[in-house]
Amino acid sequence: MARYVFITGGVVSSLGKGLASAALGALLQARGFSVRLRKLDPYLNVDPGTMSPFEHGEVFVTDDGAETDLDLGHYERFTGVAARNTDSVSSGRIYSNVLEKERRGDYLGKTIQVIPHVTNEIKDFLAVGEDEVDFMLCEIGGTVGDIEGLPFFEAIRQFSQDKPRGQCIFMHLTLLPYVTASGELKTKPTQHSVKELRSIGIAPDVLVCRSEHPIPEKEREKIALFCNVRKDAVIAAPDLKSIYEAPLAYHREGLDQAVLDAFAISPAPRPDMRRWEDVMDRLENAEGTVRVAIVGKYTQLEDAYKSIAEALTHGGMANRVRVKAEWIDAEIFEREDPSPSLQGFHAILVPGGFGERGTEGKIKAAQFAREKKVPYLGICLGMQMAVVEAARNMAGLKDAGSEEFDHEAGKKRFTPVVYHLKEWVQGNHTVARKVDDDKGGTMRLGAYTAMLDPGSKVAEIYGSATIEERHRHRYEVDNKYREKLEGCGLKFSGMSPDGRLPEIVEIEDHPWFIGVQFHPELKSKPFAPHPLFADFVRAAKEVSRLV
Repeated sequence: MARYVFITGGVVSSLGKGLASAALGALLQARGFSVRLRKLDPYLNVDPGTMSPFEHGEVFVTDDGAETDLDLGHYERFTGVAARNTDSVSSGRIYSNVLEKERRGDYLGKTIQVIPHVTNEIKDFLAVGEDEVDFMLCEIGGTVGDIEGLPFFEAIRQFSQDKPRGQCIFMHLTLLPYVTASGELKTKPTQHSVKELRSIGIAPDVLVCRSEHPIPEKEREKIALFCNVRKDAVIAAPDLKSIYEAPLAYHREGLDQAVLDAFAISPAPRPDMRRWEDVMDRLENAEGTVRVAIVGKYTQLEDAYKSIAEALTHGGMANRVRVKAEWIDAEIFEREDPSPSLQGFHAILVPGGFGERGTEGKIKAAQFAREKKVPYLGICLGMQMAVVEAARNMAGLKDAGSEEFDHEAGKKRFTPVVYHLKEWVQGNHTVARKVDDDKGGTMRLGAYTAMLDPGSKVAEIYGSATIEERHRHRYEVDNKYREKLEGCGLKFSGMSPDGRLPEIVEIEDHPWFIGVQFHPELKSKPFAPHPLFADFVRAAKEVSRLV
């Protein structure tokens, strides 16, 4: 049966609970334990699927089709454990489940209350798969004291009491602000945060303290005394140059040992940190720099493309180069020529997105990359816009467009090269969708198989004729234009197993021009870079040598 580590946060948000959780998972793996990580979010959305990227960052998609918080991306990148639908839950989903049960009569007419019905639903979620791993790491979103989070804090308090003594511990992440005028780290906010936590019945076993400066021994002793934790369980979390330094940094501070001590696991297995030492060696000893332009529509918030940014870093590790990703708002190119902005870049990446804003700019970026022979990677909408560009400027379909933007055909005539996907095969059954369906959870989501054309560039990159990648979209390139487009040089090199849905396109007489309907960035890891990103950066590296 799994041991549980509940990770909570205090003082302020955005301290890095997700990163700390992921790093702890990696450290426990380094000691030979199996882990699974989970995220419990207090917001009332059922999932992040319909939330704006500016509001919540990217939506991370699992193999089984769950739209989840971006922290699950950190979990996967650091541990290599594929996240599942059962690894992410929100207040909205919990309340939705409770209300559905009430409507069915499952509660036999009882009055429905937060305690016990909502808290029991949360505890049932926590218990799923508890016999599968050695450690279950559960991060609670928000900060202690938030009204939305109270049912979750009460649930984990009850859960720890339901389990045998010593099977659950609590790790609390706080902030030690530095007051420049006095030159001091202040411990009072941490003390108050722990006091708030203890007032709801939870006593932390490990404290992780974020700070811009090292924690002096005197302050460490003070925190231990007033927060009632062991001094060696007060872990410093200084700012790092790279998130991938976190496992090594937390190991040096003794986080993994403090957790094992809290569980009374002795003697503790020795850690094997070679994986993370190699990762940092590749980061710190890069042999050059490549510049990659990311032409997107959510560029004001880097977290909107978090997995893409990390996958590019991984591609750099694979090639021992540093990737300098520069964000360009696609809307700019709707008003001006992209050439002055894009000249000097070694590669261009156009990511996914929803809605018409910025799409003509993405089309111009794809055209620039095609005509100037600059390596190009189009992901999801980035692939679709590359196909629209090829249809307009290579195949002569001047009015080529997408139903996502041009569905009012009565007002504007266009050639729907990209259409609304109304039916597809998932496993052994057919999924049907209508244009006016609810937005949440109705896309083609999760892992699907693609068949690669032998002899194509992507088959060479993957080293396989069959791949499985994660999708998140409701519009598809129309296969009926395949013959016309291939006649102009845009090859459909990857298709769904039934041959109906284009998965990958590439230009044969181009050094590196690939568009994919799926999201390869979601499966990339620092110790296992995704092959598409690794080869994309390799192509950029070749261009940098020629400049």
